[in-house]
Amino acid sequence: MLANDARILTRSAVATAISGAILIAVGAVLDGGKGALGAVLGVTLVAIFFTVSVVAVSFAGHRWGPGAMMGTALGTFVAKILVLLVVIAALQGTTVFNTKIFGFTAIACILVWTGGQVVTLARSRMPYVVPAASEAATVPEARQSGTVPEVPQSGTVPEVPQSGTVPEAREPSAVPEARKASGER
Repeated sequence: MLANDARILTRSAVATAISGAILIAVGAVLDGGKGALGAVLGVTLVAIFFTVSVVAVSFAGHRWGPGAMMGTALGTFVAKILVLLVVIAALQGTTVFNTKIFGFTAIACILVWTGGQVVTLARSRMPYVVPAASEAATVPEARQSGTVPEVPQSGTVPEVPQSGTVPEAREPSAVPEARKASGER
């Protein structure tokens, strides 16, 4: 498992565990043991399903590359939906636990887990495009070619063109000819 995936998994799981503990206590207050059991089952279901997804997608990315990650994510999603349908069908009409608290807890934990993933990814400094090593220019090479400006020394002011435009960016002789050719005025 990649370090970033492990960070996503642990932070999301911790956030879900904290909110799950609160929801279990709320379930116990609202409906006693049946409410607490419903909340425990809701937290457990979400934790198992989301952990399986993160581990499977991470494994596929590490083992077969980024191209396999989307297929793995889709496959685990379909498998989880089918398992969820079987679980709900098997527990339909049960009186062992409070199904409303189960559903509310599951939805709340799904939102918390997803929020944990979003916050963790937003705070990471992971590039979404990684250029090939041969395409990436180093800073000294870029400065020599003129694509990266030199940073002025402290206390000096960079020279600014008087007209307020970059002289190299405009070609006055080419603009009127292009307008005449296109019929613009």
